[in-house]
Amino acid sequence: MATDIHENFEPEHEASPTSHLLDELSLYGYRPFSDEADPRPLPEERMVAGAIADIFDALIATMLDTRLEPDLEDLCWSVTNVFHRAGTRIQRELDDNEDAQKRSQQEQDGSEVRSVELERHLREGLGLIERRNSMEYMREAAGDQFERHFRKTWAPFSGSLVNHRTLTATMVDSRDFINAKRKAEIEPLLPTGTRVAFTAGPDYSDHIRIWAVLDKVLAKYPDMVLFHGGNPTGGEHIAVLWANARKITHYPFRPNWNRFKKAAPFKRNDQMLDALPKAVIACPGNGINANLVDKARKMGIKVWPIERGG
Repeated sequence: MATDIHENFEPEHEASPTSHLLDELSLYGYRPFSDEADPRPLPEERMVAGAIADIFDALIATMLDTRLEPDLEDLCWSVTNVFHRAGTRIQRELDDNEDAQKRSQQEQDGSEVRSVELERHLREGLGLIERRNSMEYMREAAGDQFERHFRKTWAPFSGSLVNHRTLTATMVDSRDFINAKRKAEIEPLLPTGTRVAFTAGPDYSDHIRIWAVLDKVLAKYPDMVLFHGGNPTGGEHIAVLWANARKITHYPFRPNWNRFKKAAPFKRNDQMLDALPKAVIACPGNGINANLVDKARKMGIKVWPIERGG
């Protein structure tokens, strides 16, 4: 009997490295090392848009017709802002990565160690660009949901909204990566279409007339870019709503009150005309709007007036 027990006894074996690896994968899934490229795919845009719509629908359905309804708009604004801040954070990491690439370029001595280090920075940079662009897509999807539910365009409290096009940079030369990154950063800020300026007084609010005229201009210049003074009320605000609805790029030229004091609106007019718009759409306004129209005519820029009531 004792002999049988001894023969059937199996001592406890230490787990092999392969066993440790399999346990790790089953518990936590695959995770690349810090110096490895992440081979996992990005989420599909269709799935992302659906998930964000579900977030808004669930939050609104839960809080609507309750005592928390007054806080609903702020909370939904914050949901969109989460993606905006995440994209901003990744952008800072991308800027640090660019600095690291520059340092690595200067330290290249032909050795394999330096070459591998530069390639690692390149992989990290490309991964950061993909992550940033994904966060910006999520922010846009959340912004669309915010606008659909609250009839307001989502905007951050500070900073700009920039959509970076997906960058497919080569991994051959780090300089190509940095130049492509800089080009991707700057191009969304520079209008490349037909530039059309719009000016209106804060008291002019004939939205039907403004939309009709802007639609005619868009039909004539399908690649138009709208310049305006950034006034939060009146005709210029209506023009911004039109641009958002038509998916038209628009650029506000806001007065720099801190620098130019009382002359700020007139300096703003100069800056807008320095961008050489194809034409100026002029609604009824005040002396500031008239100043822009007079200067445009002197420069030979077409002026298309919108008369009050006609």
